[in-house]
Amino acid sequence: MKRLLRISLDILVTSIVPIASYFLLGILIEPSLINIFSLTYPMQFIMSIYKSLFGVGTNVYAYKVDNKNAINSGIVLGIIVGLFTFIAIAINIDKYILFMGMDVDKYRIFGIYSVLQIYLQLILYLVINKLHYKEENKKANKLSTIFNIVNFSFLIIPAIFIKNQIIVATIALVATAITVIFILFRNIEKFRISINIFKWIKYDSVDLITSIMFFLIYLFGLSNAFKYGENYALAMSFSTLITDMQWDITHSIGVAARIDIVKNKFKYSEHLKNAFNLIGLILISIIAMFGILYPIYKTQLDITLIYIGIEIINFIVYPLYYIKMCYIQIERSALKTTINKQIADTIRFIISFIPTPFCTVIGQLASMTYQLIYSNIMVRFKKEKIIRKGEENGN
Repeated sequence: MKRLLRISLDILVTSIVPIASYFLLGILIEPSLINIFSLTYPMQFIMSIYKSLFGVGTNVYAYKVDNKNAINSGIVLGIIVGLFTFIAIAINIDKYILFMGMDVDKYRIFGIYSVLQIYLQLILYLVINKLHYKEENKKANKLSTIFNIVNFSFLIIPAIFIKNQIIVATIALVATAITVIFILFRNIEKFRISINIFKWIKYDSVDLITSIMFFLIYLFGLSNAFKYGENYALAMSFSTLITDMQWDITHSIGVAARIDIVKNKFKYSEHLKNAFNLIGLILISIIAMFGILYPIYKTQLDITLIYIGIEIINFIVYPLYYIKMCYIQIERSALKTTINKQIADTIRFIISFIPTPFCTVIGQLASMTYQLIYSNIMVRFKKEKIIRKGEENGN
């Protein structure tokens, strides 16, 4: 549980800083800037695509075949591919803002800032993920904290005294970029280029496909949901605000499980217990954030409770299938697991187009239900000895 909490801490800090930043920017510069978080939310999944391919996939592959050159190769390749991707998005930010049905002049500057900040966050994640697999969790916590202190301080402190958006965004980006460069060069050793894209994809194909689908789901789903008016848009933004960083934290469950699986230390019952302990803390944080922030946002209560209620159900279901999915993918059938995950995400994608403001959360619930059924079928009919083998490995 201690390791799980350390991994979660990195994710928590890096997730909560953007939320707090946009909240304060809305107070210090322009109230509408708080919507930047929702505007660029789909970009988070482009970052997740590259994290999965160039971070998780490379580390699992490196430890499975004992090829440590793959880790640094993945980081460098991720930096290069990510740079071209996010620069292209920043250049075309006006078209993106118009697609999301928002005001270009109002959101252009911090829209560009947000896209580039997500790229810098990607580089941090690639380094941090490497440290987690090396079991240098304290060092990962330290670097994550440094990055986020710099990111937050050089954005908010200038915003107190300067109201020019271009100046504030530039100061924050330059300071954060210098920090990332420092972190990167302190944690990249000499290595020989070793690239095996297909193997990298194999060992994290489920999350890779999920990230691609989530990008499409939220790109079109949020655009669809926002058409139902301000009450629904605000309620959805509020629900996302108090649950998004918690969903990021749940990724630590998979990180811990994969590390133990590739190192033959996997113990299913222990991972499930720790996961539910973490979920309990997450639910407490959601309730606390609701109590603190609801009087500020004053969203329509019934709509808000529907969004948050479905999210809570999804949090409870998540560990029941996700730990098994990690094991089945790495140790049994990555192809079948990936195909079934793609089916689940396709269901969610289709539901994101139905004419209802609750399309995104309904799709999420349907997808998780399918995955819960699939993981249990794999265990039962494939006679998968996950629990028994896990207990044996733990002894």
